[in-house]
Amino acid sequence: MDSQQNSLQMNKQNATLKWIAGIAFTFFIALLGFLLAMIPGFDHVGQLACAIIIAVVYRQIFGYPEAIRDGITFSSKKLLRLAIILYGLKLNIDVVLHDGLGLLARDAIVIAFAILLTVWLAKIFKADKMISLLLGVGTGVCGAAAIAAVAPIVKSKDEDTAIGVGIIALMGTVFAIVYTILRPFLPLSAIDYGVWSGTSLHELAHVAIAAAPAGDQALAIGLLAKLGRVFLLVPLCFIFIYLMKRKNKAADEEQTKVEFPWFLIGFIVMSLIGSYVFGPVIPMKQGVLDGVATATTWILTAAMVGLGLNVSLQDLRSRALKPLLAMTITSVCLSVLVFFIV
Repeated sequence: MDSQQNSLQMNKQNATLKWIAGIAFTFFIALLGFLLAMIPGFDHVGQLACAIIIAVVYRQIFGYPEAIRDGITFSSKKLLRLAIILYGLKLNIDVVLHDGLGLLARDAIVIAFAILLTVWLAKIFKADKMISLLLGVGTGVCGAAAIAAVAPIVKSKDEDTAIGVGIIALMGTVFAIVYTILRPFLPLSAIDYGVWSGTSLHELAHVAIAAAPAGDQALAIGLLAKLGRVFLLVPLCFIFIYLMKRKNKAADEEQTKVEFPWFLIGFIVMSLIGSYVFGPVIPMKQGVLDGVATATTWILTAAMVGLGLNVSLQDLRSRALKPLLAMTITSVCLSVLVFFIV
């Protein structure tokens, strides 16, 4: 009996060590992505996209590290939800409600336009439906965070989620750089340029890259416009929950039952805390908030590494090109549309 108990205890210890090793491995790849993003040229791509690229390349060369799968899965599932919850701190609801209500209607149009056009183009090109849907959501709302939030609701595979996040991160960076190049030639004031950037670009980081050269006012209004789109992520998720339940009810498939995304409640709670507790009630140093934002980025990057390790390069070539084309056309059309309604 003692030998059996010792054996079981050793097996549990080994399993725990492998679990820890899997999590550590995703953070190690995230570190490599961080270091790669410090190299000129890659600094515009960002840590997230660099880490996903490294994870995909690792998978193609060395294969999936099966021995530490449990830890990697924990990163790609649990840590991903934690990152989305923490991401809620970036949304100042009070600012959006007081200063950005006029932008919310425009943001809602942008989100609907991006998703519907991407899905429609995907049908025309016969592109992968799931990847195209995720790209439409990422383009319309807030890039990787939106894709990560919607993915479990629409039952996206890990590899599809990783492909969508990778494309959004890379293409969003390209568009942000193009915006900065075009800015001196555009007949827009700094404020209008900031609104244009915040309403049409993919992620908060992309808005910051594009709007910062136009000055502090352009950056502030750009981030405000972007926060309006982040604010609409929650109602969008509930719309997808409703649509998935209708679809499953029509198909009468119990195995595809939609689980309530409880992490969205965490997202809302953190948004409320960040808006009405930190600052108004409990003074918080900017360094602390910056530290939380940095931790969120690292956790999200580690989670995306876990997803990226599931991506097959053959699948990437065969399934990602057409959704990429649809998303690129949508992004261009969105930029033109917002330019004329600013």
